[in-house]
Amino acid sequence: MEVFTHWRTWDAARADLESSGDGARADLAGVGRAADAARRWHGDQQRPTGVPYVEHLMEALEVLVRGAGVTEPAVLSAALLHDVVEDTPATLADVEAGFGPEVTELVDWVTKPPVAGGGRQAKRAAKSAYLRRLRDAPPEAIVVKLADRVSNVQRLDQMPLDFQRRYYAETCTYIIPLAEPHPWFAAWYARWREAFAHLR
Repeated sequence: MEVFTHWRTWDAARADLESSGDGARADLAGVGRAADAARRWHGDQQRPTGVPYVEHLMEALEVLVRGAGVTEPAVLSAALLHDVVEDTPATLADVEAGFGPEVTELVDWVTKPPVAGGGRQAKRAAKSAYLRRLRDAPPEAIVVKLADRVSNVQRLDQMPLDFQRRYYAETCTYIIPLAEPHPWFAAWYARWREAFAHLR
């Protein structure tokens, strides 16, 4: 199972893209603006593992480019911005002002709606509804979500065991079916499911 952790900063990603020739197809200027905005909006946020949040965004970008071969600028920009509305003060209007309606639509699709109160059960129910809704998303939004989840699960063993089991089940139930029309993602998730089969 391939793990995507080489691009920890935009500078590293850009250098790799330029040397591989993928940068010419990926519109590095536009994607770089998205990377800068994501870094600015997320600020000092960290992942549950303690690493800077921006590393998760760079992993999702690396999954798309080095794994799935995606070079569409809107998809790559949306991958970098996919959590800004959910996890920062940024709004969809902010995203649209900076990056246009196409990127904004993709970010909107992969943004979990806020849940007002209700406790843990209400939050889990809302998340399940959000994940089911993704079945109706445009293919480009689904690809962003698939890359996001690859980053989240590729090192699932670093998380507490109860979280691992719950997240494994959620990924198998909601995310893996989304990968079926996308050969690279389908193959990657099949290998991942076997690598973490002890969580069944």
